[in-house]
Amino acid sequence: MYRKSRGGRGQRAGSVLLSDPAPLLGPLQRLRMRKPRVTRMVFALCLGCFLMVILYFNSSLKPASEPLGERSSGQKSRRSPLQTLYDGDQVESAVQAIHQGRREVLEEACRSYTRKRRVLIPEDLKHVIVDDQHGLLYCYVPKVACTNWKRVLMVLTGVAGSLRDPLAIPANEAHVPGNLRTLSEYSTSQINQRLRSYLKFVFVREPFERLVSAYRNKFTRSYNTAFHKRYGTKIVRRHRPDPQPEALERGNDVSFEEFVYYLVDPATQREEPFNEHWERVHSLCHPCLIHYDVVGKYETLEQDSRYVLQLAGVEDQVSFPASSKSTRTTGDMAAQFFHNISPFYQKKLYNLYRMDFLLFNYSIPAYLKFR
Repeated sequence: MYRKSRGGRGQRAGSVLLSDPAPLLGPLQRLRMRKPRVTRMVFALCLGCFLMVILYFNSSLKPASEPLGERSSGQKSRRSPLQTLYDGDQVESAVQAIHQGRREVLEEACRSYTRKRRVLIPEDLKHVIVDDQHGLLYCYVPKVACTNWKRVLMVLTGVAGSLRDPLAIPANEAHVPGNLRTLSEYSTSQINQRLRSYLKFVFVREPFERLVSAYRNKFTRSYNTAFHKRYGTKIVRRHRPDPQPEALERGNDVSFEEFVYYLVDPATQREEPFNEHWERVHSLCHPCLIHYDVVGKYETLEQDSRYVLQLAGVEDQVSFPASSKSTRTTGDMAAQFFHNISPFYQKKLYNLYRMDFLLFNYSIPAYLKFR
């Protein structure tokens, strides 16, 4: 609050404005009064120069893992995949409309069926693979072409060395821990920066086709002895009346019905989380907490994969491998597996995977009998 003095100057209420005493002092006294002022000016000048030097070196130093668009190598910065997606000059407008529709369905389902919101933790991000060179975040879902997507990202990130053909990378190499970095390995600030500025994508599949595919791969293939020992023996022991000693030891003849009993048994999840091959997508990739820009589907795998690579501007560097349709689990095949499952257990299993059906807009399969 200011008031007027007699001389007309503004001053704070309760303060007294004095005239400058310097003219009344001698030259030596005036010099002594100027010394602190000069010292302060010199100190401020030195401090300013010091800060400028620090800023210069910070801007010239290159971090170990730089996000797209923050490089200082002299190369002209290019548009990020996220900018390409949302700035209106998309590669294919028809495909873009499809993916916009999927995003809207997902957002609406999250609003309708997610009651409590929570904060992401590093544990939630273990399935999100990072490609810093191209500004990509990919949440991998087993049994949804994740081996081939990991191969593609190994080529793009340089992990594959001189290999440019993803299929030249052995399947087991694609799953070696540490080959590709996950978002959980970064600091909180680095995680947030990447979630804001990178293109986030996930590929999903009709939940029961994915489930049947997981069963066929892990329990009917003779080479998967680790799964037979780890899960098969437990399933036989708990859900087979009067099991034979050989089955208890080897666990290599689990039926689909027994697998379903194991999944819907409340004791299963109380004991430990589901294996990632049959864990629900919403539990692996948290689509109501991470806002995915592209939701690819296994049913349109080639088209959606090409679209992601076009957005990243790398379609001339790598091609997504064509899948083998001869061994693919189809809806008709899934119907055969569910034929002997009672309506009671069909409904329990549907309720277990219900959120994946709702979030990704999959209808209840026509072959289910509980409807």
